[in-house]
Amino acid sequence: MNDSVLRNRRALSLHIPQPARRPGEPADFSGLRFPAPGEARRPDLETHAADMRDLAFSLIRVLDADGEPVGPWTPGLTRDELISGLKIMLLTRAYDERMFRAQRQGKTSFYMRCTGEEAVAGAQSLALEREDMCFPTYRQQGLLIARDYPLVEMMCQIYSNARDPLKGRQMPVMYSAKEAGFFSLSGNLGTQFSQAVGWAMASAYSNDDKIAAAWIGEGSTAEGDFHYALTLASVYRAPVVLNVVNNQWAISTFQGIANGAEATFAARGIGYGVPSLRVDGNDFLAVYAATRWAAERARSDLGPTLIELVTYRAEGHSTSDDPTKYRPADEASLWPLGDPIRRLEQHLLHSGALTEADVAALHTEAKAAVQAAGKEAEAIGVLGSGQRPSAATMFDDVYKEQPWHLRRQRQEAGV
Repeated sequence: MNDSVLRNRRALSLHIPQPARRPGEPADFSGLRFPAPGEARRPDLETHAADMRDLAFSLIRVLDADGEPVGPWTPGLTRDELISGLKIMLLTRAYDERMFRAQRQGKTSFYMRCTGEEAVAGAQSLALEREDMCFPTYRQQGLLIARDYPLVEMMCQIYSNARDPLKGRQMPVMYSAKEAGFFSLSGNLGTQFSQAVGWAMASAYSNDDKIAAAWIGEGSTAEGDFHYALTLASVYRAPVVLNVVNNQWAISTFQGIANGAEATFAARGIGYGVPSLRVDGNDFLAVYAATRWAAERARSDLGPTLIELVTYRAEGHSTSDDPTKYRPADEASLWPLGDPIRRLEQHLLHSGALTEADVAALHTEAKAAVQAAGKEAEAIGVLGSGQRPSAATMFDDVYKEQPWHLRRQRQEAGV
């Protein structure tokens, strides 16, 4: 190549994705294009991943603007099932609000809310069987609530008091409840996918009938664990539902940094031969229907499904975070897919299943249940006061059989 050609080349520049708006600017979702409710087709369970590529780029929606269910994904839930789902979401939000206030009052060091994302755990918990194993992120507290895990026990874990099931060894909100099929949380979220796939492979290998489900945020799809898990799940046809909760923000980094601006996160499953669905994460009926489809597919020995749940993190990443430092203050209120609780309430009101008075009563009931649990948990102890886990338990749950030298050390310490 001669010198003149070299001199005429353009200088290269590094592409750095930028959010649509910065703090102090008005929110802007005009670049988002969502298909109409009912537009996405519903394939047969046996459909090969290559024949349903369009569903990784579309958006499964059921509820229209009036709260009316439309299209092939309408799940046909009963009135009681829908009200049960609404109760789970209301209880989850009431629990979040109380624990957030508790952190601000100095009763715990840390908390993370799932405001605006309640339909994810609320609907998916009902679409799974009670015996299925869940590998959650730190915004799936609704799974525990749906499985009737005591609110008091959840609060005691946050307060690390004497009734903390984990004996003060985990950060607040890092729950673990084997009896509820709730695998230990990890701050390194990508690991949940790998572990869920491994658990599902073991279930299949032992000819069991239970499946696994896992959740990570969209930012974690950029981690190696995501890709390891997809490879193993595809190769061994693991009976697992892999959920990517795209709430638009990974701490202070918008989803474009994880390459969400170039393709959907659901599309990442295509290269692995994994059927992939993209779902309106604030539409309770759509989330339930897609999860039920994926769970039935796994239970039919047809392998894994990847689901991208498109939602919005309405609050900060945690109590340590101020979202106004990196995004417009009005974004949450302008999110075009709305509030999941209000949307399900609208559906129940529109169908005549509930009245406004019924809805108000359910809100009151949820707040009362959380208040009663809060009083009981705080009476045991909160940060800096009350009963703490005994030092005698420091080696409990670490070894199946405690080594002699640890027993001796505990005796020497007088505990």
